[in-house]
Amino acid sequence: MSTTTTGTAATPAARSEHPTPAPAMTPVRGLIRATLRLHQSALWFWGLLVVLIAGGLVWAAGPGLDAAWTEYAKSGCERTDYCSTGAAYTRYGLAVTLGSDLLTLAPALIGTWAGGALVARELESGTARLAWTQSVSPARWLAAKLAVPAALIVSGTVLLTLLNRLVWWREERLRHELGTRDWFEYSTFMGNGTLATAYALLALALGVLAGVVLRRSLPGLAAGFLGVIVVMGTLRTWRHALWPVETLVSKTPDRAWTGELVDRGLITTSGARVSSAGCEDISCDRTDVAGFYADFHPSSHFWPLQLVETGILLALTALLVLTAFHLLRRRTEGPSSTRTGGTP
Repeated sequence: MSTTTTGTAATPAARSEHPTPAPAMTPVRGLIRATLRLHQSALWFWGLLVVLIAGGLVWAAGPGLDAAWTEYAKSGCERTDYCSTGAAYTRYGLAVTLGSDLLTLAPALIGTWAGGALVARELESGTARLAWTQSVSPARWLAAKLAVPAALIVSGTVLLTLLNRLVWWREERLRHELGTRDWFEYSTFMGNGTLATAYALLALALGVLAGVVLRRSLPGLAAGFLGVIVVMGTLRTWRHALWPVETLVSKTPDRAWTGELVDRGLITTSGARVSSAGCEDISCDRTDVAGFYADFHPSSHFWPLQLVETGILLALTALLVLTAFHLLRRRTEGPSSTRTGGTP
């Protein structure tokens, strides 16, 4: 009887000496799962939008482009005739336009969602504080709020960018014949490089920072949207200055250039450059004209401009993320931290 008792008593002791370790990542996994569940409507919307636009771009790169080219070839139109396009090209152009426009508008939408719903709403309703009491520090909570949507946003924007580039590559002959879609057009420039993904990450960081600062849904929504619009507008205005331009100098003003025109004007006999902006003609009614110039970005500047602007955006994104973590840490440390899950 004593032997049985001893054996029975020893079993819990042995178990206590060698407890089964709990998975270290359980709180983080739970937080990721909770983030996905809480914002599943927005995630479903984003996923459905990506799938629909991706399907349209795949169609445009294949049957859509083939039908548009066949229609153009049957028309017998010459490049110099400026012929009007038909129904096949209209359908093709719609799919391509939607693909590039989505990548242009997505950052503003992401900033709005991140500021209004992803962070500010949870801080306003107290959901965040509840999470902080469940073995999740504020820093981990914010990291999950950034990492989960960032992974989904990047995967979607990269996919659509690659499909946009596929369409751009395949349509080269048709684009050359019709003289459409220059590489420096805003939506084309945004949708065919690294900028769409970089702007999306910036918008996420900006919206999250707005949510941390304001802690209210509607103000966070408005601040995220306006912040993204301001950054996009500013960099668009100064994009031409991110890389040195090429200059074409000629004796006559009708010398052609190929690319995005930045500035154009005349060169006086003293060697000074005078921009023709605001003049009725390029000579500006001057009599001391010795030549003409044109500053422009050729197509070879596409990737330098893309990468420089992307670097600026990623640096700004990192700064915004660090600021958000710093502000959250300052607001949750101290005496109140004991009631909200400990020091982050």
